[in-house]
Amino acid sequence: MKIGVLGTGNMADALATHWVRAGHEVFVGGRDEQKAHRLAMRIGGAAGHGSLQAAVSFGEVVLAALPYGAGADVVREHESALKGKVLLDCANPVGPGFRLLTEGGPSAARRLAAAAPGVHVVKAFNLCHEDVWRMNPPVFDGQPLTVPICGDDEAALALTRKLVRDTGCEPVAGGGLDRAGLLEATAALFIGLWVAEQADVRAIAPPLAYATGPRAERA
Repeated sequence: MKIGVLGTGNMADALATHWVRAGHEVFVGGRDEQKAHRLAMRIGGAAGHGSLQAAVSFGEVVLAALPYGAGADVVREHESALKGKVLLDCANPVGPGFRLLTEGGPSAARRLAAAAPGVHVVKAFNLCHEDVWRMNPPVFDGQPLTVPICGDDEAALALTRKLVRDTGCEPVAGGGLDRAGLLEATAALFIGLWVAEQADVRAIAPPLAYATGPRAERA
């Protein structure tokens, strides 16, 4: 698979490294092409590098590893080249006080979709710190990390499921793109619990077998 990466930060580094290991072709694009070059060299696997436009043109799938607020502008700038492609959005619109910056408006993912009509946006990879994505693989107590994904196009979701599995994780359907805001709100909640309260968020929900309470035979 050909994957264009928009951005040269930690999420671009972590995810693209997995995908190169899995045998995909990766091209890193940045406004600062020197930073794109350094990241491509670090990723290895003959990863390409260049401008944002070159990364968009290269990828059948494009990862928007961009800060919230910058993503929509970049996507709008490259709207025509993105048409018909899969755009993965891993941004978290979380501000000071762990506040959701999109509150009262469209999700970050929906803003990307509005910036480039015809692109197939999928929300994924937004619930964990970049260093979790650097793990090879992200497995905890013998269980691979599960990655919720939200999107409207089945072909785009199928490609995303493949890329999730190539990081060593397991995809789970989170619903359509209209539910991407729930993933973003979940990230705001989780980050607040992890950082401010030092709480293990796994403890806030029962195991699946007890999701509707204990069964009679367990009483």
